[in-house]
Formats: sequence, C-alpha cells, structure tokens
Amino acid sequence: MEGILDLLNSDMGKTIISGVSGSTGTDQNKTSNVLTMALPVLMKAMERNASTPEGAQGLMGALSNKHDGSILDNLGSLFGGGVNEEVKTDGSKILGHVLGSKQQGVEQVIGQKSGLDAGSVSDILKVAAPILMGVLGKQSRQNNVSSQSDLTGLLGGFLGGNDTRNEQSFLEKILDADGDGSVIDDVAGMVLGGAKKKGGLGGLLGGLFGK
Repeated sequence: MEGILDLLNSDMGKTIISGVSGSTGTDQNKTSNVLTMALPVLMKAMERNASTPEGAQGLMGALSNKHDGSILDNLGSLFGGGVNEEVKTDGSKILGHVLGSKQQGVEQVIGQKSGLDAGSVSDILKVAAPILMGVLGKQSRQNNVSSQSDLTGLLGGFLGGNDTRNEQSFLEKILDADGDGSVIDDVAGMVLGGAKKKGGLGGLLGGLFGK
C-alpha cells in the first residue's frame, strides 16, 4: 500500500499542492513542505484517536458518510473557482477534532520549520484536511474497512507500518509540541540525526529540514 507521502508525489498530489497553494496564496514549495510535514502528523493523530472504540467509530462514521472520497472526483472544480468556505469550515472542524488542544502547537512547529506563520499553515491545513479525509474514505471503501482493527491497519499502512519507529516518535513529538521552541529543536535534531537512511518519511522530512 502506498504511504501518504507517495500520494503527495503522485499526479493527484501535485494537483492538490498546486490547488492548495493557489487557493491560499502561498508559495507552492512552501505549501508542499507544509503538507509533507503535516499530513503524516494528521494521520498519526487520527491513529491515536482511532485507538479508542469511540474514536474509531466516529472516524469510520465520517469516512462512510460525508468523507467517502467523492471530493477527489472533482479536484479541478474544487480548486478551479477558488475553494468555497464550506470546505474550509469543514477542514477547520476536522483539524479541531483530530488535533484538539494540540492544533496551535502543531501549526506553530510546522510554521517555524517551513518559514510560514502559523496562520498560513492553518489556512493550508483547512483546505488539505477534507481532501485527506477523502483519500482515507476512498481507501476505506476499497478495503471494506468495517472494524477498529481494520481502521488502525489502514492508518498504519499510510504511515508506513511498524518499521519506522524513529519517524513515529518524531510524529508523536510534534503532536505533543507546545510551540515554545525547545521541542522544535529536539524534533529537528532527531529528524536530522535519524534521517541518514534514504527514502521513507525520515529522509523526506530530513530533506525538508535543510539536511
């Protein structure tokens, strides 16, 4: 199964990056950097949420109803006339639900690493979150996800399975960051130190952090 970062490198990923960049008025390279850092963090946060039966049920409900993947069928029209407020409002709700009290810290950390202010990061994530949910919804339908273990398996697959412990703890650290600077330095050091192996999430993030 392809990981979430493989998606960003695909043709659809390029459409998403240029569309999100255009709709938020943010530089395309910086938008790409933000999404490369943020999407695994959002996946990890969803994996955390899905570790409880209530969380898993809520996420499966959203994926089988509103976020069934249909948003991916019309990316051209989604970005063509400018992303409507309904999508952004939906994205804002998804972020609030998935990240909860961590949202501000996560946006600050990603902002500092990508050279954008937290507000711009927030704008990018509001547009990207419903699309990410659409990707999950489509995969969930194709894989007949119907239980908590199916769901955590799907999310784990997007994150690259269990062989990426350094990267997983990096994502945990970002999720627990409060944006005060110290965690960010730890995270950067960890990624730069742990990203010697080529490829994978660590390599990509290492590249982003100026390795």
